Amino acid sequence: MLDTGVRISKRVAGIAPSQTLAISNKAKTMKKEGIDIVDFGAGEPDFDTPLHIKEAAKRAIDGGFTKYTASSGIPELKEAVAKKILRDNGFGYKPGEIIISCGAKHSLFNVIFALCDEGEEVIIPSPFWLSYPEMVRMAGAAPVFVETSEKNGFRATVHQIEKAITPRTKALIINSPSNPTGGVYAKDELMAIAELAVRKNIYVISDEIYDRIVYEGTKCASISEYGEKIRDLLIIVNGVSKTYSMTGWRIGYLAAPGPIAKAIDNLQSHSTSNPTSFVQTAAVEALAGDQSFVSNMVVAFKERRDYMMDRFAQMPNLSCVAPGGAFYVFPNISRTGKSSVQIAADLLEKAHVAVVPGDAFGRDTNIRLSFASSMENIKKGLDRIEKYLTAE
Repeated sequence: MLDTGVRISKRVAGIAPSQTLAISNKAKTMKKEGIDIVDFGAGEPDFDTPLHIKEAAKRAIDGGFTKYTASSGIPELKEAVAKKILRDNGFGYKPGEIIISCGAKHSLFNVIFALCDEGEEVIIPSPFWLSYPEMVRMAGAAPVFVETSEKNGFRATVHQIEKAITPRTKALIINSPSNPTGGVYAKDELMAIAELAVRKNIYVISDEIYDRIVYEGTKCASISEYGEKIRDLLIIVNGVSKTYSMTGWRIGYLAAPGPIAKAIDNLQSHSTSNPTSFVQTAAVEALAGDQSFVSNMVVAFKERRDYMMDRFAQMPNLSCVAPGGAFYVFPNISRTGKSSVQIAADLLEKAHVAVVPGDAFGRDTNIRLSFASSMENIKKGLDRIEKYLTAE
């Protein structure tokens, strides 16, 4: 390899590229070449952002709200976030305990950098959202994975988590509903984990970005329901991207104990400064305005999920746990005798279907498919997958 003299920092050079983006980019390239690709890789709703939210952004632009704001966000959005968390989680937060960031991914990055020092550990149930371990490593800490079982709906048990705790453990990440599995923790499971966190004095980062997208019942439990005893150890992360189909708008938020929120504000002030001013105004409308879009979207997602589960039940060498939330299915392909990377490559090249290999999420026996796509595309894609599996 030619030495160009370019020297990248070890911290950045060690970052693994996103396999979800790699698959998506390859699928887009094939589409540009005229190939009919069914893309199950998307991690965003296929619905348009609701009109009343877009109109709020337009009004803000027309009104000249296009300048800097406080680095941690505008008061109106912090108030809307506080009301949302109080309504859904039962926790009251002050404005100084809430930080608005450039997406929930940015919020997570800030939290991990604010909490973790070199040599510390962060417990991550596996399968996991692929950016968690990379963020932990960038902060100089080490991810510690807890392998979950399909039989348990991909949920880590309190006994597994306790076994993974060491004197170096700084935090635990809980993602419910989960990307990539769609697994949803029950309230009693979360209360047991909360009790453990308080007893062992470790922080809990609760990633609740899919909390409104659930199919069995109307509300997703939160670890915050443990109450005041966990307040000083809990950081709630959420955003408007998934719930309101605002992925490109880049607004996320977190709620944390005052000292942690202040540290994150300092970090953000030297990195991104404030999230886009007029988009914050749109996010206020998203959280405080008409919520009918959300329930309608969830009804459509549930119909697609149920259809996919019915189809999977008829396919050879494939099994799948029904997701309780989010908009992903995570079928097991181990009976094919191939790795998830091999299956993903085959499906793209031979069947013209884009899926994400489970290896990216720490589980090489599975693949992830998003059902944030039209029913027409879902049917066409599953027809192709079934044909591929039958021919193998």
